[in-house]
Amino acid sequence: MAAGQELTATSYIQHHLSFNAQPVGDGAFWTLHVDSLATGVILGVVATALMWWVVRGATAGVPNKRQAFVEWLFGFVDDQVKGIFHGKRDFVAPTALTVFVWVLLMNAMDFLPVDIMAWILTNVFYQHEFRIVPTADVNTTFALSLSVFFLMIFFSIKVKGLGGWIHELFCAPFGSNPLLWPFNFLFNMVEYVSKPLSHSLRLYGNMYAGEIIFLLLWLWAANSSWSADFFVGMITSTALGVGWSIFHVLIVVLQAYIFMMLTIVYISMAHESH
Repeated sequence: MAAGQELTATSYIQHHLSFNAQPVGDGAFWTLHVDSLATGVILGVVATALMWWVVRGATAGVPNKRQAFVEWLFGFVDDQVKGIFHGKRDFVAPTALTVFVWVLLMNAMDFLPVDIMAWILTNVFYQHEFRIVPTADVNTTFALSLSVFFLMIFFSIKVKGLGGWIHELFCAPFGSNPLLWPFNFLFNMVEYVSKPLSHSLRLYGNMYAGEIIFLLLWLWAANSSWSADFFVGMITSTALGVGWSIFHVLIVVLQAYIFMMLTIVYISMAHESH
């Protein structure tokens, strides 16, 4: 918060929900959210380094706990891919694993205490506006979903050929009669547009809502400390905060899993013909 600015509940939430937005060029259209971009890239490097570290220390004998956990994770993701995608998994399985680990790490940033992180970012890195959860930014989730969308288009053309893909756009699912071409095309466009929208907004909505609930709980605790109902407010907000944190663990993992599964499903659908 700026010096001398009155701290209210509204300003507190607005401060923590403000992006480090840097305009590109004249700022008329393009704006980079540096915080989401930087955190996402750093976590991507961390995830890659962790995997490399585990693989580098892998042995053919009895695995240690670290190696056993990663092997279990590899096997779990591969089983999910195997149950949905029936082609060669040499690309789809690593992609699914990458998506799951990366999104999981980005979601898990929501567990960091917002006020402590804000103090560190402000006093150490001199960043007064910096959101630490990339997946609570719709730009991040939409960029991820668009990447999957373009992969879906790529595999559709690769498997069916450009002519086959265009033919499917205009001739499925209602038939190849020229009178039905506009209806087929519109139907397929709705399907194509809805996929990245639902893919991105589901993850964004859950993480954004979780962030808001955490802020509201901390606000309750802070306000209670100066009121007559100190013990009621502090104990209740602390209990709710702990309960929500435990429940949020499930949300963080589940949303990463759902995003991974939808990625597998969409790429699998690209290999199928109507």
